[in-house]
Amino acid sequence: MTQDQPLLDVQDLSVAFSSGEKANLAVDRISFAIRKGETLALVGESGSGKSVSAMSVLKLLPYPPASHPTGRILFKGEDLLAADDKTIRKVRGNKISMIFQEPMTSLNPLHSVERQISEVLKLHRGMGERQARERVLDLLTKVGIPEPETRLASYPHQLSGGQRQRVMIAMALANEPDLLIADEPTTALDVTVQAQILKLLKELQREEGMAMLFITHDLGIVRKFADRVCVMTKGEIVESGPVAEIFDNPQHSYTQHLLAAEPKGQPPVHDDSAPIVLHADDLKVWFPVKRGFLRKTVDHIKAVDGIDITVRQGQTLGIVGESGSGKTTLGLAILRMISSTGKISFEGKEIQNHRWHDMRPLRRDMQVVFQDPFGSLSPRMSVSDIVGEGLEVHFPDLTLQQRDAKVAAALEEVGLDASTRFRYPHEFSGGQRQRISIARAMVLEPKFVMLDEPTSALDMSVQAQVVDLLRALQKKHGLAYLFISHDLKVVRALANDVVVMKSGKVVEQGRAVDIFDAPRTDYTKALMAAAFNMEAAPVGVVGE
Repeated sequence: MTQDQPLLDVQDLSVAFSSGEKANLAVDRISFAIRKGETLALVGESGSGKSVSAMSVLKLLPYPPASHPTGRILFKGEDLLAADDKTIRKVRGNKISMIFQEPMTSLNPLHSVERQISEVLKLHRGMGERQARERVLDLLTKVGIPEPETRLASYPHQLSGGQRQRVMIAMALANEPDLLIADEPTTALDVTVQAQILKLLKELQREEGMAMLFITHDLGIVRKFADRVCVMTKGEIVESGPVAEIFDNPQHSYTQHLLAAEPKGQPPVHDDSAPIVLHADDLKVWFPVKRGFLRKTVDHIKAVDGIDITVRQGQTLGIVGESGSGKTTLGLAILRMISSTGKISFEGKEIQNHRWHDMRPLRRDMQVVFQDPFGSLSPRMSVSDIVGEGLEVHFPDLTLQQRDAKVAAALEEVGLDASTRFRYPHEFSGGQRQRISIARAMVLEPKFVMLDEPTSALDMSVQAQVVDLLRALQKKHGLAYLFISHDLKVVRALANDVVVMKSGKVVEQGRAVDIFDAPRTDYTKALMAAAFNMEAAPVGVVGE
């Protein structure tokens, strides 16, 4: 490899997937290069071919049905597409590492944090137990895991989303790779953790001269993080160049469309006279910490610690905070999906002591839309069955024709073609799957809907469409929303009131306009700085 030669040089790459005798072209003759120490961002919406291109570098696609009709991928002058399995195994995790989008599905649920990271070190560097443990502790400290010694024996399900992603980054950086491929590594993270991890990656890059291929749909990150950018759509690179040049003077219509895609519009007007749909008073969710032979309770993890909230008809209460702050736990407690103490009233009726069979009649009026539309939709059920399942439970007297008509109407209402209702979830895009999840909730005509990070895994333009959809449904049906999110731009577009949480407690709450325009506490100011001006974000680990 000469000094002027790129570290990675992708030339005329095509990726096809065969289905029977037919081959579908997912990537069509793309070319880009990355030099040592440089960050190249590959941006575009879901289905544009970003991840497929990145996985081709390490030959991580299923061969067959995947194939490469054209192209070469040169790493330090060696064509990886032509390399044998032994050569590729030496490159993977050693010279080129990859961080995936969803750490929960990428980490082994049966292995501890220490075992997963040390496995990389033992495999590629031949380290012993003691040496590997020292390196694991050093890596966990470097990626910002607090008290790393206490996390060595933890399993993925015992970590927050941000902590799991930090573990993934520690694994990727374990062998000090020459090239790091980061596939949407911060999509599901809260804004301050996102800023901290991006800053961490930049610092490591400077220290070690590491190059980075950064895949994302968030142009805000690209502007501050990357040196050059390639814009992809429908398997082609339609525009590329230095970041400042592309952002200041985009030439292609698709690039202009991406830059304009951001949640817009106004949340509902604050109305203190609107009927109260749900109220919680001094709500607590404490998880006991048990130790010793007799498993005595020695302490509590106070996930939700004495919170008061009120959600009114036609209004949206936004719950914001970092991973581990207790946002989702609060929502699940309100829905009586986990045990809690304190008072919960729904439409004036106290429900804090309701058990499963008491809550069942109320489930029709209290619905939820989860963060991951793929994980929350059964892959074995058609869309018609998924959306209509609640109707079978809550409206058992409906005929098959009546139920089918309601399902079709619900799908049409969320912007989907009713004729697609006999398809399965895997046949839809991420944004379409989230619309299906919304239709499943709306078909029961609820009064209260908890929305748990419903846009975090979606493209920017799809996010904007879902926000518009939720706002239109709320206005049409007078819905009360509890909107949980770490994306403050989305919250600002939807919520008229905001609660800021940290470590199970309320740090600040009030009207959204006051919280966003004039935050009072340092913690809220840090959240706002991370969301709207990433350079001003705090460096330390906050709230995890």
